[in-house]
Amino acid sequence: MRILVVGASGRVGHLLVEKLAVEGHEVIAGTRHLDETFTSKRVVLAKLDVLIDEEQLVNELLDLKLDAVYFVAGSKGKNLLQVDAFGAVKLENAAEKAGIDRFIMLSSWQATNPKVWGEELRDYNIAKFFADNWLIDHTTLNYTILQPGALTETPGSGKIVFNPDSPAQNSIENVVDVLVGILNAKNTYGKVLSMSDGENTIETEIAKLV
Repeated sequence: MRILVVGASGRVGHLLVEKLAVEGHEVIAGTRHLDETFTSKRVVLAKLDVLIDEEQLVNELLDLKLDAVYFVAGSKGKNLLQVDAFGAVKLENAAEKAGIDRFIMLSSWQATNPKVWGEELRDYNIAKFFADNWLIDHTTLNYTILQPGALTETPGSGKIVFNPDSPAQNSIENVVDVLVGILNAKNTYGKVLSMSDGENTIETEIAKLV
């Protein structure tokens, strides 16, 4: 598959690009940071800025001739409205207009369920709430929204749980392996999945989804 990863210079994005390439995909690493380097020859670095107009995004996506899009970008709290919220929405709309069916969104723990939010990260969750619900309610994309809890730099165990009762830590490597694993899993289409590190293999947890 030919896949665009938006946010390829971030902690999740960089590893996701590398792992998708290992799986044999042709990966477009979309970022504003063109000094980013990747090890695989299957990776093409491309300047992509979600701050541009939606129609410009449509044209850029059409030029790339994509099969799937990942949105794993984030402003680290510096521009939540323009990047994390409206930037994601513009990309969702652009993907649909460009005829790209598969869209995978990296979100935050229970971003679609404000009743369980605390005060910490509330503004970030509001941005994600807007982006996630637009994807659900205003597009016909084959989406999957992944909502992990806190990300850690710990080594990946390859073991997780979907939809845990409470937020818990998530190895970045485990999150990336889930993002890779759900790409072609049709039983994840149209689903919002919270996750944390757990006791079952990623393959088992994906297979259990109905």
